[in-house]
Amino acid sequence: MGKKGKLQKFAEVTAFSNCYERASELRGKWATHVFKNSNPITLELACGKGEYTTGLAEIFPNRNFIGVDIKGNRIWKGAKYALDNDLTNVAFHRIMIGNIEDYFAPNEIDEFWITFPDPQHAKKRKRLTNPMFLDRYRNISKPQPIMNLKSDSTRFYEYTKEVISEQNLKVISDSNDIYNWDEIPESLANIQTFYEKMWLSEGKKIKYLKYRL
Repeated sequence: MGKKGKLQKFAEVTAFSNCYERASELRGKWATHVFKNSNPITLELACGKGEYTTGLAEIFPNRNFIGVDIKGNRIWKGAKYALDNDLTNVAFHRIMIGNIEDYFAPNEIDEFWITFPDPQHAKKRKRLTNPMFLDRYRNISKPQPIMNLKSDSTRFYEYTKEVISEQNLKVISDSNDIYNWDEIPESLANIQTFYEKMWLSEGKKIKYLKYRL
């Protein structure tokens, strides 16, 4: 996509009713002011085009979902899909994940999804499952929230397992090849991101971890 197309999408996404940018005024108020219900809230971190945010919202209509990313032109696709399909349990928030505590309050989030993140091979401190980030997630969530990681990267998957072990966290599900997993849940089998389709076409195995933070 050219620069003009990105700028157009960025301009459009700022006007979408389900999109917010650095909305610190909503800290602690997402349930009452945005979704207007008391349903559990799930965050998709680094949501990209929002395929998982919207896909999960369709599977679980009695939960609320917020896709978080810094790139407005990426968010555009998911936000428009949600509006076009009347997914009132979906919102998107354009922020840096490193500042997430400024925009969500303690006890506000029930669950997290991280799908195909940048593995950050050279910089462990930037990996979204490193201990520094986990502490930030804890500070905005209910006690022992669920973490979901879906990735093609063996290095990222193994690194996350090391962190889980070091912090003595409870693993709920673990698969190093979900499409050869007899008990694959709908949330894994029926939602595929742009990147997942690309990695699958290259013969890569998709890994999944579900654990309590």
